[in-house]
Amino acid sequence: MTREEYIASLRNMKLNVYFMGEKIDNPVDHPVIRPSMNSVALTYELAQQEEYKELMTATSNLTGKTINRFTHLHQSADDLVKKIRMQRLMGQKTASCFQRCVGLDAFNAIYSTTFEIDAAHGTEYHKRFIEYMKYVQDKDLVVDGAMTDPKGDRSLSPSQQEDADLYLRIVEIRPDGIVVRGAKAHQTGAVNSHEHLIMPTIALKEADKDYAVSFAVPGDAEGVIMIYGRQSCDTRKMEKGADIDVGNTEYGGHEALVIFDDVFVPNERVFMCGEYEFAGMLVERFAGYHRQSYACKTGVGDVLIGAAALAADYNGVPKASHIKDKLIEMVHLNETLWCCAVACSALGHRMPAGNYMVDLLLANVNKQNVTRLPYEISRLAEDIAGGLMVTMPAEQDLRDERIGHYVRKYLKGATGKDTENRMRVLRLIENITLGTAAVGYRTESMHGAGSPQAQRVMISRQGNIEAKKEMAKRIAKLDESKDK
Repeated sequence: MTREEYIASLRNMKLNVYFMGEKIDNPVDHPVIRPSMNSVALTYELAQQEEYKELMTATSNLTGKTINRFTHLHQSADDLVKKIRMQRLMGQKTASCFQRCVGLDAFNAIYSTTFEIDAAHGTEYHKRFIEYMKYVQDKDLVVDGAMTDPKGDRSLSPSQQEDADLYLRIVEIRPDGIVVRGAKAHQTGAVNSHEHLIMPTIALKEADKDYAVSFAVPGDAEGVIMIYGRQSCDTRKMEKGADIDVGNTEYGGHEALVIFDDVFVPNERVFMCGEYEFAGMLVERFAGYHRQSYACKTGVGDVLIGAAALAADYNGVPKASHIKDKLIEMVHLNETLWCCAVACSALGHRMPAGNYMVDLLLANVNKQNVTRLPYEISRLAEDIAGGLMVTMPAEQDLRDERIGHYVRKYLKGATGKDTENRMRVLRLIENITLGTAAVGYRTESMHGAGSPQAQRVMISRQGNIEAKKEMAKRIAKLDESKDK
């Protein structure tokens, strides 16, 4: 699709969206939602440009057609590397979240997992999913990959919850399909998506088999309700003539709470139905892909580093040695994140289904770094920006005939530099570190793709400590017969 065709396709949907207690009849043009839609639209726009086609498009292994890479099943380690190069590019272009990564990661995790479910149970999930992927690729759809359940009391399994709906579950199995009930939380780009692709959120036991479900439904399916999430400084976008104070007027990201109120799913769109022993496999594979995807943070980091350097220029201190050192440290931390993303991609391997999987250990190391390093990059950016970033008068004061000249006079920085430009740079830094874009950068870096502890569990599993002990025993020439 083109950018224009994507926007038109959203207009044709009857989405059931709520924000701040009101039903939003036209999400496409809502001032709070529109910037996040613009970020997704750019994934279509760049795919049409010759300069970016190598990264933004791929050849489908299913149809042989040229497709948007956000709908691709990785066929090589090079595909995995191109994926993260695309994500860094998108981060550089939007300074925000562009929302199609979760669906891409879900495609690849479900593709390989359904292949193995079918091998074990003689089911036809993989065949169904191939047909679904052909549909997604041919239509070039945005798909909201949905894994995270509300979870309720986290000390209890899904079937032990006081409210059984706190994990999404099958409530009825019919000859022609299933009925599901529950919710998915923190759903990135849900309101800008054509489809929701559902996965279980944790490894499950037999008692929890009703929660072992994977399926796809249109975003405007009957019973699907989306409640748009709040972000810091979000209502600035609703102010008349909003520009400078928004920080990033063109692009943004969003999350939503997506409710499934007894939604019917036809059999051809069901990809797991009670095969609880494969839930953990699906979760682990999706998590690996999505922890690789945090390469996007390096693209946003590039913009933040540039904004910090500009702030130094407008503050009149670009040559100060401590400023130079802080910028160097920001680059060092950002490229450290990039190194892990490249490494887990380059060491990817072929799955039995034929698509490629990242190196899981390095993908989890990558995401563990993402829970830390963007916080330090943000701290350094805020340090360089100075306190004015959070005490600056409003854009309306700058424009006011009575007091605007005071704002322009007293907020001026370096000689020869424009006051308004200084304010714009500071608001951009505020947006990325504290405002709406923080959802796609600093704050989301902590819990997106799982909490820090989730990565540490996977690092423990993948770290192979026993093999490392054997290496040490051999080098030290241990005689274990002497040990009691």
